Amino acid sequence: MADPKGFLTTGREVATTRPVDERVKDWNEVYVPGSLLPIISKQAGRCMDCGIPFCHQGCPLGNLIPEWNDYAYREDWTAASERLHATNNFPEFTGRLCPAPCESACVLGINQPAVTIKNVEVSIIDKAWDRGDVTPQPPERLSGKTVAVIGSGPAGLAAAQQLTRAGHTVAVYERADRIGGLLRYGIPEFKMEKSHINRRIEQMRAEGTKFRTEVEVGKDVDAAKLRRRYDAVVIAAGATVSRDLPVPGRELNGVHYAMEYLPLANKVQEGDLTVSPITAEGKHVVVIGGGDTGADCVGTAHRQGALSVTQLEIMPRPGEDRNANQPWPTFPMLYKVTSAHEEGGERVYSVSTTHFEGDEDGNVQSLHLAEVEFKDGKLEQKPGTERKIPAQLVTLAMGFTGTDQANGLVQQFGLELDARGNIARDEHYATNVDGVYVAGDAGRGQSLIVWAIAEGRSAARGVDRFLTGASALPAPIRPTDRSMMV
Repeated sequence: MADPKGFLTTGREVATTRPVDERVKDWNEVYVPGSLLPIISKQAGRCMDCGIPFCHQGCPLGNLIPEWNDYAYREDWTAASERLHATNNFPEFTGRLCPAPCESACVLGINQPAVTIKNVEVSIIDKAWDRGDVTPQPPERLSGKTVAVIGSGPAGLAAAQQLTRAGHTVAVYERADRIGGLLRYGIPEFKMEKSHINRRIEQMRAEGTKFRTEVEVGKDVDAAKLRRRYDAVVIAAGATVSRDLPVPGRELNGVHYAMEYLPLANKVQEGDLTVSPITAEGKHVVVIGGGDTGADCVGTAHRQGALSVTQLEIMPRPGEDRNANQPWPTFPMLYKVTSAHEEGGERVYSVSTTHFEGDEDGNVQSLHLAEVEFKDGKLEQKPGTERKIPAQLVTLAMGFTGTDQANGLVQQFGLELDARGNIARDEHYATNVDGVYVAGDAGRGQSLIVWAIAEGRSAARGVDRFLTGASALPAPIRPTDRSMMV
């Protein structure tokens, strides 16, 4: 145990963010660099080292949280990094982007503020990079087997790294011009600077993983031919079909999916564009959708110089405390103020968009909405609550409906889908096609980065067993494990 009295003597502290008026003028991460290190050892000491660590159950990766908390408390950063990497290929990603279901399951959180597990995690890995503790781990011998991984998001990268380290020759196919998937183009720079992705890619290259960018399997490469070329295939193409809003005026200029808007802003930061073709500068912006993607749109609009930003959510405003039907240690739906919300804008709950209104040139100018309420388990519009708000840019951030089937990948492989429209798989992540496996959102549906990495690791074990008859790779979860699903 780290500090037997730590949870009694030390209060919860989190990373310090830079002042709002400073950070909205740039795209750097919102946290003050180095602000965690002076406090992180004491924060790790708040861990109670519970007899039954529910944080393990809350984390899909099964992170060994009490162990690396203890090492962080003792400032044994090398040992902490080793325990962190034992279950997680990319803790610098999850430490910045995961909503931390582990903290919701923390035993201390029953009646006190939970341990800052996420902050400890990111501190350990940042320290490990600074110390040179993160090095390539090439396999001792090659198996002679080849694997293609389709998609370079967190699930694809995790599967590729595990399979490469198991001795297989792995090639990752990515349809975009850079590796990273939604990590690269869906996550704004102020949430995670892309240097974190770049150095992991270099580590993976040094281990032997090959990368093929600007190749879309199903269009540029026939999926069936790819299967014949490789001994196994892992599909980690994500759930990239955005949920639409079929209301009058949807066709107006200025109404875009979030995944049309956010990647262009990231391309500006990559140096590909001087100015984004879709910009919030000087406009009234409305973001439809109250989740993390919506918050990313809010923060991006602030940095582009929006006149105003309004975020709409069809569901009621969550409470600040757990509901009775979301008891500890489940992941509760709570009112959350992200760094983007700290920067300004208005959040409106229990409203639904009825239609958009445009000018004579076909550009959106306003959005009409109405309040909604639940009646007999159904959302109904409240009469007399209609109103209009200005909107020269609207982003639709209402989630994703499934895997893109327009490019022919599903059809060319001959894959079966489950009842939810995802690619069906068994307990080993195998599809109905021999040697073809699926991991992440493509098989699970829209989910969290921590689930994507966990599934990538698990699918890698399934592929390794298929290729060699046995596997020493860990298998954190099975596709049917929904015990703590978020």
